[in-house]
Amino acid sequence: MPWPIRPPRLSLALQGGGAHGAFTWGVLDALLERGCTFDGISGTSAGAMNAVVLAHGLAQGGPSAAREALRAFWMAVAGSLPFEVAQPTADGRRYVLVPAWRLLLQWSHHFTPEQINPLDLNPLRDILQTQVDFARLRRSAPVRLFIAATHVNTGKLRLFRTPELSAEVVLASACLPMVHRTVMIDGHPYWDGGYAANPAVYPLLHDCSTADILLVLLAPLQHPEAPQTAQAIRHRAMELAFNATFLREMRMYAQWHRRIEATAWWRRGPLERQLARTRFHLIEASECLGELPAESRLAVHRRFFELLHQLGRERALAWLDAHRPAIGRHSSVNWRCLFD
Repeated sequence: MPWPIRPPRLSLALQGGGAHGAFTWGVLDALLERGCTFDGISGTSAGAMNAVVLAHGLAQGGPSAAREALRAFWMAVAGSLPFEVAQPTADGRRYVLVPAWRLLLQWSHHFTPEQINPLDLNPLRDILQTQVDFARLRRSAPVRLFIAATHVNTGKLRLFRTPELSAEVVLASACLPMVHRTVMIDGHPYWDGGYAANPAVYPLLHDCSTADILLVLLAPLQHPEAPQTAQAIRHRAMELAFNATFLREMRMYAQWHRRIEATAWWRRGPLERQLARTRFHLIEASECLGELPAESRLAVHRRFFELLHQLGRERALAWLDAHRPAIGRHSSVNWRCLFD
């Protein structure tokens, strides 16, 4: 009799992107539906939220509970504000901010979050504390978790591991300093992890046993043209700042990998052997999200989340149909050409 086919086992690197993180929700939903299992998950900002909610659901009741936990989280976020902040365009496939919300964001360039929100109201804190059992995750998480935040005073990456998880850690990973108050953890100030790692890949290489790493990227790796308007330039500059560390890290791995290939196997040390066996896979959202306005990352709207979820599912299912046999055997993307 043939050996039973083992379910694909992956480590996940989940990029941040605000509301666009609902695309990653769709990706995770499809992976869970198809029986994929996970070793470690590195997440930043929205990627961090998806990571902890996924782990919570797996701890509660396996893949089906994880799928339901992800849906409940994104629907709670969609209903967390007492007023509409986004509206669909005429074609129904784009969502833009309502004028009042856009005006409030303009005020953020002149006032601090403490001045705009003196009571420190944050619906995400309430949702995370209600829906995620952090005590259980710290005690016995079913996957290794790595949540990125940026230390405000040093600019260094602070990688919070499973035993350190809390709602404040996740909020720190998603703290945009012009919108949210600085998150204090053990007396240290933290901002969005995207400034230092979006996401961090190295913990999946060093601390996880599986050699297959799936990158779920929300920001495009390449743009067709340079921005022309002042607003587009600002958004592109922020995007470049958030992705620079990730691209630098992947470029370093690509250069090391080329050197390792040119080195005889008996001369390779433990790190070289580990990197040589690492297999990278990629699900990129740029074809789905590339034409959306940058402000849609702040578009909290149920229909928008459902649309992104469907796009993420379709992309993940197509990727599995095309590349599932590669898992456990070889990379399914020419990652060295992408990042070198």
